[in-house]
Amino acid sequence: MTATASRPGHRAATRRRGALARAFLGPEQDPRWSRPAMWAVLAVAFVLYAWALSGDANEYYAAAVLSGTQSWKAFFFGAIDAGSFITVDKPPLALWVMGLSARIFGYGTWSMLLPQAVAGVAAVGLVYSAVRRAWCGPASSGLASERQGHVAALIAAVVMTLTPITVAINRDNNPDTVLVLLLVLAAWFCLESLRTGRLRSLLLAAFFVGLGFNAKMLQAYLVVPAFGPAYLACARVSWPKRVGHLLAAGGVLAGSSAWWMVITDLWPAGSRPYIGGSTDNSVWDLVIGYNGLGRVFGQGRGNGFGGGGGGFGGAAGAGRLFNDILAGQISWLLPFCVVALVLAVVLRVRRLDLGAGPSGAAWLLWGGWLAVHYVIFSFSSGTFHPYYTTAMAPAVAALTGMGSVLMWRAYRRSRASAWVLPLAVALTGGWSFVVLRRTPDWAPWLAWVVLGATSVAVAALVLALVLARARVRIAAVALVAAVVAGLGGPTAYAVTPLQSPTNGTNPTAGPSSGSSGRMGFGGPGGTPGDGRFPGGGNRPPDDGQGQDRSDQDGRSGAAERGGGRSGFAGRGGPGGGVGTEMAKYLLANQGEATWLVAVNSAQQASRLILSTREPVIAMGGFTGSDPAMTVDGLRSLVSSGRLRFVLSGDGGGPGRGDTEVTSWVQENCTAVDGQDGLYDCAE
Repeated sequence: MTATASRPGHRAATRRRGALARAFLGPEQDPRWSRPAMWAVLAVAFVLYAWALSGDANEYYAAAVLSGTQSWKAFFFGAIDAGSFITVDKPPLALWVMGLSARIFGYGTWSMLLPQAVAGVAAVGLVYSAVRRAWCGPASSGLASERQGHVAALIAAVVMTLTPITVAINRDNNPDTVLVLLLVLAAWFCLESLRTGRLRSLLLAAFFVGLGFNAKMLQAYLVVPAFGPAYLACARVSWPKRVGHLLAAGGVLAGSSAWWMVITDLWPAGSRPYIGGSTDNSVWDLVIGYNGLGRVFGQGRGNGFGGGGGGFGGAAGAGRLFNDILAGQISWLLPFCVVALVLAVVLRVRRLDLGAGPSGAAWLLWGGWLAVHYVIFSFSSGTFHPYYTTAMAPAVAALTGMGSVLMWRAYRRSRASAWVLPLAVALTGGWSFVVLRRTPDWAPWLAWVVLGATSVAVAALVLALVLARARVRIAAVALVAAVVAGLGGPTAYAVTPLQSPTNGTNPTAGPSSGSSGRMGFGGPGGTPGDGRFPGGGNRPPDDGQGQDRSDQDGRSGAAERGGGRSGFAGRGGPGGGVGTEMAKYLLANQGEATWLVAVNSAQQASRLILSTREPVIAMGGFTGSDPAMTVDGLRSLVSSGRLRFVLSGDGGGPGRGDTEVTSWVQENCTAVDGQDGLYDCAE
């Protein structure tokens, strides 16, 4: 119970406002502006995440969503095709969210992507609630402290909403949006457990982390090194109970993480899809290999193109998050967060009391979250996409909100700490200027506005310390200028995804910059107008995992689609694809076969699935290198009549022409006249 709640008449005042009024206006003891401001931020978030959604986003996941509406078996396993030959290379929880919506409303852009936007908005609301409740907990010292908590929560919500990479990914169908929501839920319950001392809340936190595992596997566990120490250090129970509670939470975490994996691996392999991305058709191999250690250490197929360069995120190292590719996506407020954490530590070490604020648990949890993600994301040498960094956004938002209020209180109450706020504003605005100047042809005026606002804010903050009479007015000017300095850059980046179709393979926000200093208006795809790959050099054709993916930008190579069978995927993708005429031929001659055709990779298959609404076999999974198809397996499919056509040889993909499967097709099937690489295997 908070200090405010204990005041006489509080409960009566709360009862006077009805449930609906409390939902929109908040309890009567809250500041009048607080709840309406929160709803306004959530409305802005919804507009940013849902405005003008179009297309299939990442066609790989879109095909799986569509297939899940056609087959419950494909739905459960996360198969890319309704015939359930092979799964996507992630667990299916995020696909289930979109798939249920598509089953209810029919497959389409809005039924698939709107749940993603709603999940993004929910994450913003939870960050707001977590920060406010951490501030307005048992340590609260009255209305003044609670108002500061509302301010901190509102700042956190605004920062979360305007994080550029978060805007981009929340308009997409990658699993990261659902992952972030589940991890924020886990953080909310972990903080609630620390605030109230209830074990149930800690167990719920572990449960939601486990669900996150079923969205994106081991990445969900990056919050555990933050949650565990925070509970050990700050739980309101004895040390033996803390250890016991964490062991219980570990059991819940294991159960909520492993249930789908155990069911799938125990399921007879002959009656379920091949596990895409694995080397031995098991989810366990996918966990520790392709989606686990391979991402961190660059081992095997978990590594992206360039061998240890991290693929789309630039070279691994301490400066990765500040490079030309990632800086504009997530780094804007990282200097501010570091200053805030240092100040919080110094104040606690020196036992300086600036009034009640968030508990040490909140600083430990969000600070640990940010630190662990920074280390892993910076030094991972496997495939690394910019949109992975959206997982840092909740910590950046919470630390910015709490840090802003903490620095303001230090500025007003402590001569020794008053310099921290001007320093933080100077670092933040200065870094924003550097990032914006990397693309001097894009909104060239903005960098100078940010620099000017930074100068005004710092000067006003310093001047207010000297001129006591005009301190309030000068400080007000300083705060307005500080907001422009800190949020001008990310806000400009955040609105760019609304202006272009989503690049589902590698969604980013803002312009693209290169080492040459040239720039293009890539919007959400980050595709430079001059054809250069972000970070310098010519863009290599790729499929998102380091494979050749020319003409696979999510739009080119596909004929216009009118839904159903009115249009077909164009030729392109790894080693070529299926053109309009070939697709028409396949549909006309499919007969009673389950699958329309077998192709090399999921990139080829997904386009054809979306355009024809028919199952297509992706023999090699996402990259074309999964050992999912064998000669015996192909022979069985053909002899049973479930498959007739195979796209093989030069049309099927590079590097497969000399495989046993391709050799068998060329020796036992008949090449179709006029259809390059297509073989008819009907007996």
